[in-house]
This record gives sequence, C-alpha cells and structure tokens, in this order.
Amino acid sequence: MLSLLSLRGRIDAGSLTPRAAIALCETAIAEREPEIGALVGRQTDPIVPERGPLAGIAVGVKDILDTADLPTQMGSPIYAGWRPRADAAVVSRLKRLGAVPLAKTTTTAFAFLDPTETRNPRRPGHTPGGSSAGSAAAVAAGMLPLALGTQTGGSVIRPAAYCGVVGMKPSFGLLPTVGMKCFSWTLDTLGLFTAGVADAAHALALMTGRPGLDLPATDPGRPRIGLVLQDFCAPAEPEALDALARVAAAAEAAGARLRDVALPAILAEAFGLHGTIQDFEAAQSLDWEYATHRADLGPLLRPHLDAAQAVTAQAYEASLKVARRAREHLPDLFAEHDLDVILTLSAPGPAPEGYASTGDSRFNRLWTLMGVPCVTVPAGSTGTGLPLGVQVIARLGDDARALRAARFVETLAHRD
Repeated sequence: MLSLLSLRGRIDAGSLTPRAAIALCETAIAEREPEIGALVGRQTDPIVPERGPLAGIAVGVKDILDTADLPTQMGSPIYAGWRPRADAAVVSRLKRLGAVPLAKTTTTAFAFLDPTETRNPRRPGHTPGGSSAGSAAAVAAGMLPLALGTQTGGSVIRPAAYCGVVGMKPSFGLLPTVGMKCFSWTLDTLGLFTAGVADAAHALALMTGRPGLDLPATDPGRPRIGLVLQDFCAPAEPEALDALARVAAAAEAAGARLRDVALPAILAEAFGLHGTIQDFEAAQSLDWEYATHRADLGPLLRPHLDAAQAVTAQAYEASLKVARRAREHLPDLFAEHDLDVILTLSAPGPAPEGYASTGDSRFNRLWTLMGVPCVTVPAGSTGTGLPLGVQVIARLGDDARALRAARFVETLAHRD
C-alpha cells in the first residue's frame, strides 16, 4: 500500500517531486484498476501543485461527493454523466492543501446496499464491502494513499476491515458534508481510508485545521480499554471473535488496562431504532429520485424506499428522542468504567464470498447513530487470507484519543 506520510517524507526530503508522487499512483492505477474496478473516472492530466502540506498526494473521492473536474454519478444511472459546477467542501479543502483529487471511486447506488462491480484486492471472489467499496479497494490495492468515504450505517469501517486497510469515521460533523448527496442527515458522516493510522491522523488534522488530531511524537501511553461484544445483536463469526481476543490479550500484555463492558439497555434500544431514523430521512432525501425515476433505482434500494414511505413522523420523532437519551448516557458509560476507548468488532466476520451482498453493518450502526469517532485497524487474517479488523471507539469529539489508541492497537497487530 502507499503511505501518505511516506510519500510526503520523500517529497520533503527532495527525493520525490509532487508530480512524480502522482505518477506513482497513475502507474499503480494502470496496473491494478482493470482487475479491481475501484474507479468510475479519473483525471488524465491533473494540475499538480508544487506546494502545500498535501502536495503530491492523490485522493480518491467517493462518487456521492461533488467534483467540478469529474462527473458525480451517485452510483446510479439517474445521474449518468452529471457534472456539478463546484467541489464539495471537503474536496475544495483538499485542493487548498495541495492534494490532487485524482479519481472518483465506486459507490453503491446513493450509498445504500446495491453492490458495485468492485473486487476485493485482498481476496478476489469476496465482497470489498460497501457502500464505500471503491475507496477501500483503491487504498488496499496500492492505487491511492488517501480516499474519502461516507458512513450512514457501516460504510467506512466495514469495507476498510474487509479490504485490510485503516478506516476512520470521525465524530459527526467534524468533516463538512456540504456537496455530498444526502441519505440521512442525522447519520451521514464523512470518513477516510489510508494505509495506516498515522496517515489518517495526519490527513484529518490537516483537513480540519486541528493539529492536535495528529499523533504525538512521544509515546501516548497505554489506553484504558473497555471490551464490548454488543450482546444484544446476533453474535459474530468465530474468526472475528478470535481476532478481537488476540488483540485484547496483546494490549493487556503491553500494559493497557482492559475490562469487559456490557452496554446498557438504552443503547440496545437506540441500536434497534437506527433504521427508523435512516429510512424516514432517506424517503425525504431521495424524494425526487423516487417520484420521477423509481424504475431506475437499484433492486435493493427501490423496495426499501417503498417500505420507507410508511415510516411515520411520530415513529421518527420517538426514535430521535431515544437516540438523544442514548447519546447523553454514553459519556457516563466511559466515566463509570474509567475508559479511554472501547474496543469491539469492525464486522461480523471476514468479507463474505460473492458479490450479492456488501456485508452486515450490525457492529457499526449504533456507533454511527451515537456520532462517536471510530477507527478500524487491520488485525491479521483468516487461514485463507481474508483480512480481519478491530474497531476502536472514543467519546464524541475525542477523535485524537481514538486515533492514539488505534495506533497502539495497530502496533500490536503488526507485532503479532
């Protein structure tokens, strides 16, 4: 994989120019893209800034984010060839930092469940996940050092775990969603895919203008970790549970303090209401597409929106109240158990075989609804080479602590 920090280090040292760094990505795309299918378009003669903290960094942009230089097609024939006049806010920010939005990456239609044509670079024949399939696969295949994704249920964390890369879903609202096709305004969150945790921390610090998010040069210490299995939903597969247990044992052996934590009933109740909130808002967000182009919606999205028409405002408002209570309770959970972070599963298991499904988001939906920062870290692989991941979660707004703990976990995983 291409490391953002490694590329920038070579550029700063004078051994690589920004143009040459972009050329490395262009070469990798030419070699890998025909078999992976992670991209829906790219610039063929991009303008490459010579200055800026991200000069020489090629970025993949999920195709529900507006780009003035490339079509934004939402993974849907409804928007085939559509050209926005302006960049999404996050794309504009990356350009100002010197980065090059080199390619648009595949997305399931409107970031829902209908699979893309993208293949998992780590294990052909298995899904790369979704909805941010192209972004995860492009980073995993070494085509790009940084890619943007979005998460409404589990669309950053799960595909990152399936493809064996780092995925970061920041705190809700930390990255602007202006210029992004909305599915659920209460849930939609922008995220990042990178080769390593330090890459994600550095990119997020620059993109948000918050240098404190970058990893410290000194040892950040040993985190206090709560191990969560989310026992109110269907259990995970043995391979995923084994990976979590291995990481937990290694963390404890390295000096971290671990304790098992059961989530309270209010969080279980909120988990069950994620779909009510999502579906009520999706029915409104996609009202024009549903009313005028229903036949062109995906085979999974179309019937889902049919059913979503029946979600009442009363059910929606009641679900929001439960979610607010759960969010208010979550800091108490951290305080009660004296935790820095929660360590849990990124996905129920390795990437499923075939391309009919993008996988299950049951270990992601609650945390998206809570708005908290989540980082998935590669945690080895199955006997057949399928990547596995574990997820680190911190309090709302405590993204720096989530990244520091994720780096600690990443170090253990690499040591293993």
